[in-house]
Amino acid sequence: MVKLYEFAIGTSKCRRINKLLASFPYLLRHRIRPSLMQLRRIDDPSVVRDPENSLLLYPDVSIRDTDPDVAALAYDEEETGSSRRKSRELCWVDKRTLPWKLLPGKALELCARAQNRPLWVCDRMAKELAVVDDISPKFTNRERMTLIGYVDKLSRSIGACERIHQTVVPLNYARHALRSLTVWLWTLPFALVKDLGLLTGPVVAIVSWILYGVYEIGTRIEDPFQGTLRLSIYCDAIRRDVLADAIVRDTAFE
Repeated sequence: MVKLYEFAIGTSKCRRINKLLASFPYLLRHRIRPSLMQLRRIDDPSVVRDPENSLLLYPDVSIRDTDPDVAALAYDEEETGSSRRKSRELCWVDKRTLPWKLLPGKALELCARAQNRPLWVCDRMAKELAVVDDISPKFTNRERMTLIGYVDKLSRSIGACERIHQTVVPLNYARHALRSLTVWLWTLPFALVKDLGLLTGPVVAIVSWILYGVYEIGTRIEDPFQGTLRLSIYCDAIRRDVLADAIVRDTAFE
């Protein structure tokens, strides 16, 4: 859609918006799974840091509602109004790697300082679109708000992904389900031995394997971002669709 209104937005601004859009899935992945970010400590003597190509930033923290330390700090801030959060360790990344090389100009340093980097990218894209001048009747406030609406959908997807990641099945429920399943399987042979005889053992073993497998699969898909989904493939596909195929896609507007 940005390419459709390039005559009003401008070529250079379209390129900046496309780069921000291509970096969004990578930053969202780092937000949900901080362990995937190739961070190196400033004081790590085993790695030589190139000041010209290194970007200083603080690591993201994947917060979950089951973390007692985070909950205690949050309650303390509500009651006393003071913050006693632990200071984060300063790290660095190579700005020549993805997604940092996609961020244009000054946006790189500003994005690195942000607490929520994918949200910062959405705000930046909305800002780029909000200051575009009207070219009546082809580009007016209606077209501008439509484009900003797409950015708003991206920002909502951040919250949706974080809700999936942070909201876990209650621990008491998971434990009770496992105990109930175990008790049922322990008593199953007594109900089958009269009819199956020597086949009771193999049948119970197969049933146990199936039911415990279903239980294990359920615990894994509870948070699909922790290994179930190949997020790197999705990020690479989006980047290629936005940037690598841009020349070919431009022919659609000729």
